[in-house]
Amino acid sequence: MTRVRVRQHVNPFSKKYQTPAKPPIWDKVYAQVNQPLHLDIGCARGEFLLNMAIVQPSWNFLGLEIREPLVERACAMVGELGLSNVHFLFGNVNNSIEPILESLPQGRLQRVTIQFPDPWFKKRQAKRRLVQPELVNNLAIYLSCEGMVLLQSDVEAVAQEMCDRFEAHPAFQRQGTDWLATNPLSVPTQREILTLSRGEPVYRALFVRCYKQLTQNSRNL
Repeated sequence: MTRVRVRQHVNPFSKKYQTPAKPPIWDKVYAQVNQPLHLDIGCARGEFLLNMAIVQPSWNFLGLEIREPLVERACAMVGELGLSNVHFLFGNVNNSIEPILESLPQGRLQRVTIQFPDPWFKKRQAKRRLVQPELVNNLAIYLSCEGMVLLQSDVEAVAQEMCDRFEAHPAFQRQGTDWLATNPLSVPTQREILTLSRGEPVYRALFVRCYKQLTQNSRNL
């Protein structure tokens, strides 16, 4: 797969990224629109979702990424591979996740992955981290009952912060109390492969959407 050179760090608060992504016409991007949907937030080059789409043809896959050149290349790969169950969108999760999920038929979203997000180490930049309470609440509203969220990072503090925010929401229940020793999915990300090849740890946690009726009025949870 051809590599695209882009900036590694993108400030989600920059003016360039304040226009929400337009939700796709779902029956135009997926051949079998009624299949369960897996959303990968911060999908980067999309290798993970492309491979998932191949090994799990009974699922649909959607990647959301803020770096537009990566999305363009990922979309091109969809065509080259002849896949009809995966799609990529350019957008800022801060303002795009709600309109995208709101446009989905109820119960369609059944799995979410957030893997190796930018850690933004400086304290003054922590607000740029991907997993914020508003994102967690949106996922709680639109994820189907017993749907799963997989979190992964090679930075323990970032992984713990993500876990803390999901654990703070009443709609999510962590599966186990320790970091997962192995990936519950059949496909690793490129960052995961690289991290493990160096003998370094990957911090993983799995959350399940509990049975609790939520609505769009649940913004203050």
